[in-house]
Amino acid sequence: MTWRQVTNELMKLTKPMIKNYLKIAIRNLTRHKGHTFINIAGLSVGMAVAMLIGLWLHDELSFNKYYQNYDRIAQVMQNQSNNGEVLTMPNEPLPLGEELRKSYGSDFKYVTMATGAGMHTLASGDKILTQRGVYFEPQALDMFSVKMVKGGGAVFNDPNSIILSESAAKAYFGDEDPVNKIMKLDNKAVVKVTGVYEDQPANATLTNASFFCPWQLFINGNPWMEGLKNEWGRSAFLCYAQIADHADMDKVSAKIKNAKLNKCNADETRHKPELFLHPMGKWHLYTDFKNGVSAGGAIQYVWLFGIIGIFVLVLACINFMNLSTARSEKRAKEVGIRKAVGSLRGQLILQFLTESVTIAIVSFMIAICLVQVSLPYFNQVAGKQLGILWHDNMFWLVCAGFTIITGLLAGSYPAFYLSSFKAVKVLKGTFKTGRFSAVPRRALIVVQFTVSVVLIIGTVIVFRQIRFAQGRVLGYNKDNLISLSTFGPDIHKNFAVIKDELLKTGAITQMAESGSPTTSIGTFSGGLDWKAKDPNMAVVFPNIDISYDYGKTIGWQFKSGRDFSKAFATDSSGFIINETAVKYMGLKNPVGETIKWNGQPYHVVGVVKDLIMDSPYQPVQPSIFHLSNDAGRIVFMKINAAAGTSQSLEKVETILKKYAPVQPFNYQFVDEDYAQKFGSEKRTGQLASSFAVLAIFISCLGLFGMASFVAEQRTGEIGIRKVLGASVTILWRLLSAEFVLLVLLSLFIAMPVAYYFMHKWLQQYEYRAQISWWIFASASAGAFVITLITVSLHTLKAAMANPVKSLRSE
Repeated sequence: MTWRQVTNELMKLTKPMIKNYLKIAIRNLTRHKGHTFINIAGLSVGMAVAMLIGLWLHDELSFNKYYQNYDRIAQVMQNQSNNGEVLTMPNEPLPLGEELRKSYGSDFKYVTMATGAGMHTLASGDKILTQRGVYFEPQALDMFSVKMVKGGGAVFNDPNSIILSESAAKAYFGDEDPVNKIMKLDNKAVVKVTGVYEDQPANATLTNASFFCPWQLFINGNPWMEGLKNEWGRSAFLCYAQIADHADMDKVSAKIKNAKLNKCNADETRHKPELFLHPMGKWHLYTDFKNGVSAGGAIQYVWLFGIIGIFVLVLACINFMNLSTARSEKRAKEVGIRKAVGSLRGQLILQFLTESVTIAIVSFMIAICLVQVSLPYFNQVAGKQLGILWHDNMFWLVCAGFTIITGLLAGSYPAFYLSSFKAVKVLKGTFKTGRFSAVPRRALIVVQFTVSVVLIIGTVIVFRQIRFAQGRVLGYNKDNLISLSTFGPDIHKNFAVIKDELLKTGAITQMAESGSPTTSIGTFSGGLDWKAKDPNMAVVFPNIDISYDYGKTIGWQFKSGRDFSKAFATDSSGFIINETAVKYMGLKNPVGETIKWNGQPYHVVGVVKDLIMDSPYQPVQPSIFHLSNDAGRIVFMKINAAAGTSQSLEKVETILKKYAPVQPFNYQFVDEDYAQKFGSEKRTGQLASSFAVLAIFISCLGLFGMASFVAEQRTGEIGIRKVLGASVTILWRLLSAEFVLLVLLSLFIAMPVAYYFMHKWLQQYEYRAQISWWIFASASAGAFVITLITVSLHTLKAAMANPVKSLRSE
């Protein structure tokens, strides 16, 4: 016989058998509706959670895989010794790109200098929008797999060209062909649209960029760039590279290590700069560096939610195992009879696995519906744009395998346990499950509640850490304070007039300019020296350029000295420093002290309390503020809340349009901007809390089913005890005691486990909350109360039942 004939014969033999198994499975499932409902409800929720987390993990792990050269692209980064520690920076000096091409050309296919994805105004006629754009060299188009929809490969031949994303082209020109259209960039550069490129996916580095412009346009528009062509001391740009096809990433990284050090002057060499390649595969998940070494990043959340997804699914499978083995005595006769008429153990195992797989398939169908319904909420919390991959064959293949494995996992223990019963003992009525038969069920209940309580404690600690960081004293007043990024010189040129008119209208109470927002540090400076400084120490401080009245606008607080004032002409060469800078420099009487900056003397005018301008979870850096006559990149305004916030904002917009007509009024409330610093931790807490609630739900569902079964199993005993005078309270205590003890045991296991993992998680924050005993006490009390409520729903019903009815059936 041929293999095809053998296969056909096997199909003829097994088809009726499988059909029979399905019939029996459906009959058993419909006969025990409550048991089936609990299993399907638990499994469907568990599978839905696992599927949501799976979609999230797929998005995270496939980050940047849109780019064809994903495995060979890297960002050139550098480690520097600053303030006594090694800091890792993404910025590089302007001449680095040319140096890598000239001295290491055989190791690279492409090297490109670039700016970050910054905000710009882009106008077409009267339509002026704020768009995020990137300047880079022409080879970057090939490196980053920019897929042109319109326009050819030479779109950057003209330095005054621009290419738009499909969505940006649609926003400006609708269905018209945008190629050769003229636009105005930042109200100064006239550019011609030479192409349109395909929108990049949400999980790609350049997804936020609405346009790309040639590097030469950036150089032409910024005359100061000419002085940086041979300047190795100022790191202000990004450098990307694609290694040659024959090259090894690690070897090339080691080879370029001293490329900057070899070109630096004596002052810069004190920082001991070392270059290295940061592969594209690590850009998203491995962003944290500590003392010059990779210290993880978002990868910790990949592991965290991956483990949570597995555990929640396992909890659902545990319910199936528990309820199936708990009903073993009721199904023992079925097993005995089937064995007596010739069924083999393998056939019984297959029968029970068919039941569990059937439940898994039904649960999967319900889970798909649950995922579809919950995706909008999940995307909002996770900050994603996920969707079910309806047209992806691999997705359905994974789902099919996932469903079958879940069914086999959930049904494996009951199948092998039930099929092991001896037919003779069962049919003689001498079959007993044994004194240790309930041990596995009890162990599984302990596992369920241990996992659930660990998730609850973890969630509480995450939110406590967020509140702890939010409670730090900012050092300034963020209430009613707005910031506005400026484009072009108009606001700075008319600053005094704009401020005067706004004050007269009562829309604002103060206004000032700065080179950095209050919620991040934009500029750092080296070349700083003071009286007691070690001459061999390399230091880099945040150095924020500000205008007069900056302090009054943001409401900073002085420890000593005074604010900058136009009454003192010498303030143009003055510094205001923060408390941390005073401690770092070891200045006992800081006001009046001299600090040299690149050899020029500056005197300390005042000392302000520390401002939290960077991460709220990290210590404040020693910082310096100085006056600047240049155009501030950020304008701050203190809105007059007494005049009505919305009315005041309307007045501000009207006056700004009068003096800066092309300036978009895209303001940001500083308190909202600051709140975004907690976004990652908040998302983690919200997702973890949602999963913790679902884990408790699944655990309680299983506990409910077990309590129901135990009450049903002990109906006769309860009836006899009631006849003999047992009260409802005594019976309730009798039936609930076992479950309460199991949950108490899970609490004692969960608390040290939760403490270990959460203590380890908190170590990533230098400014962190303490783990208090009340967190464990409240989580334990909550789990205990939930257990009592869940168990009592059935135990009280059984305890209050009429004993005559229960004894009549005995």
